[in-house]
Parts: sequence; C-alpha cells; structure tokens
Amino acid sequence: MSSISTPATSGHTGPENRSSRSRPSRVRQTPGRQDRSPQRQNRKRRVEPIFYLFLVPSLILFTLAITIPGIIGIFFSFTDSIGIGDWKFIGLTNYIAIFSDPAILQSYLFTFGFSIVTVIAVNVVAFLLAVGLTSRIRMKSALRTIFVIPMVVSGIIIAYVFNFLFSNSLPSLGAAAGIPWLESSLLANPDLAWIAIVLVTAWQAVPGALLIYIAGLVAVPGDVYEAAEIDGASKFQQLVKITLPLVAGYVVINIILGFKGFLNAYDIIVGLTNGGPGTSTRSIAMTVISGFNGGDYAYQMANATIFFVVAILISLLQLSLTRGRNAL
Repeated sequence: MSSISTPATSGHTGPENRSSRSRPSRVRQTPGRQDRSPQRQNRKRRVEPIFYLFLVPSLILFTLAITIPGIIGIFFSFTDSIGIGDWKFIGLTNYIAIFSDPAILQSYLFTFGFSIVTVIAVNVVAFLLAVGLTSRIRMKSALRTIFVIPMVVSGIIIAYVFNFLFSNSLPSLGAAAGIPWLESSLLANPDLAWIAIVLVTAWQAVPGALLIYIAGLVAVPGDVYEAAEIDGASKFQQLVKITLPLVAGYVVINIILGFKGFLNAYDIIVGLTNGGPGTSTRSIAMTVISGFNGGDYAYQMANATIFFVVAILISLLQLSLTRGRNAL
C-alpha cells in the first residue's frame, strides 16, 4: 500500500489561518501610483497647440480693440479731456456732475422704462407665437420663416420705413377714420413717441425670442401633455401648469438677454425720432455718442463707465438666475 503524503501547510487550518486567508490583502498605494491613475493622466493631458492657434489671435484682437481702449477711456473719465489736446486730472468731478444732470437722468429713466416695457411686450408675443407655431397646424415651417424675417433686416432700415408709416400713412388713415389722436404723427408727440419706438423695437426683437421659445417647447416631452389630457386638463391648464414651468429657464434667458440688448438701443431710435421731440426719447447710448461728437469726451466717458457698471451688474444677475438651469 502506498502512503499518501500531504503538504505540511495543509495539515492544520485554525481560525487564525482562515481569517488571514479570508482577509483581502491591503496594498499601500504610494503617491506615485495614485498619480498614474487614468483620471490623473487625463487631468494632466497636454493641451493641443491647435487650441492656442485659435485662442491667441482672438485674444490679441479683443485686447487691442476692446480691453485697452476701454481702460484708456475709463482713465480719461477722471480728466477734463475733450478728446484731443491737453487735459488735466480732475478726479470724480465728472461722476458727481452726472448724478445732478437732468438730461443724463432723463436718458437713464427713458432707457430703463423703454427696456422694461419692450421686454414684457416681446416675451409675451414671442411666447404666444411659439405656442402656436409648435402646435398641430399646417404650414408651420413656412410661418416660422415669415416671422423670422424682421430679425435679418437692418434696424436703421426698419426705422426709416416705420418713420414713413407713422408720419404719413397712419395720419392719413386716422383722418379718414375720424380718429383725432391718430391724425398727427406719434413721433411728433412727446408723450406718445416712446410707444412707436417700443412697437418697432419689439417687431424686430420678437423673432429672436421666438426661436428660443420654440427650442424650449420642442424639448418638452409629449407624454406629459398626453397624461394631462387623460387627467382631463384643459389647454389653458396645460399651458399654465405644464408649459410655463418647463420652459421657465428659457423665459429667464430671454428676459435677461432682451433687457441687456434694449439698454443699448440706438439705431431704431435714431431712425424714428433722433431722440426727439426735444430729448424725450434720447437713450443712454445716444447721449454718450452725441457727447463724443460735441467735444464732451471725458464727461460722457464717465457716463459710459457708469453704464458699463450697470451692464456688469445685469450680467451677474443673469448668471445667478440661470446657474444650474439646463435650459440651453
């Protein structure tokens, strides 16, 4: 009979040996091994030179065309410069004078009031049009193309066309229809000229907001509306309880972008009223540019600097309102 020999190590398996076998071996990772992980390697990946090829020329052009002139302009806002010739440093004199200048304050009042009213008008009209153009109607693509046409036309051309309509066509129509307040041009009335500017500006701005709202409405799942119809919700209830909450991010973006854009209103106002009658429709941009042309460089540069700070604050508001939203 042959004897079967077993290894000496397998003769006794006590609790200590079993516990040592069941425990996973802990390998202490050194900092060098952690750095070799795929995540670390991706973070330290070298930037391709082609990115710098696109970035550096744009950065240089932006610095030369915008940043440096802006810094120079802010510096001259603390002087008495007229744009050429000698100048001297006068500190905050220009800024103090701006806050007591009725013409400047009127331009800010008109610009902000005009911007708020136009933002409301543009977003209400654009949202309702977007709802209609995303519903089950015929010729949706053709209608979308028609409504987008004003966005591609120059603002100054639109302004001159509407100037003729407000100055000639509407007064003739008002006289024929016996409407007294329409017999004279709206552009010649200091109390009503701003309404004409709002109408023309909104007519051009609605298409941009419309495209954003269409993108938001198309992204809403159709199953949500089907479930609402099964539950007996009306179209108005679906609009208020489903559509508006789901496109709230798009509403915020349109409001902020529109408000910032309307603060810079210039070409349409120039073509319609040129700031008149008097100075009742003069915007901030018109005030600044007219000051530059009139030799009031440093004073209007201080005005432009204040306006720049206001635009920065609005941009920060936009970032805080849109942070965390996946609207776009």
